[in-house]
Amino acid sequence: MGHHTTSLELNKDAKEDMEQTFDTEPSNLMHARGYNNRDQSKSTDRANLNSQLEHLQSKYVGTGHADTSKYEWGVNQARDTYASYIGHYPMLSYFALAENESIARVKFNITEKMLQPCGPPPERTD
Repeated sequence: MGHHTTSLELNKDAKEDMEQTFDTEPSNLMHARGYNNRDQSKSTDRANLNSQLEHLQSKYVGTGHADTSKYEWGVNQARDTYASYIGHYPMLSYFALAENESIARVKFNITEKMLQPCGPPPERTD
């Protein structure tokens, strides 16, 4: 007969492992995890994130740019939502059923809403 470990023994081993992990001095633990150059790491991460954001903004119209107004962002979001509704037939069927309209009428109404989804654009103050 071989020795079978019980759940109590496994819990005891796990507890010992945890105690050994937390017995390490905080400074050594932080160094081991790579926290010694925190400020440098943050600036590198921020630059990388900004680079990725600029790439996405140049590739896709709906992601905006530094000069995107609140109105433009809302229009893009609304148009994307309406386009998704039209592209997903089950969603269109659900709206048609809820509104007691034909699917073609709902599709037409949503397409009409895409022209000015957030109302007329605000006046520019240049």
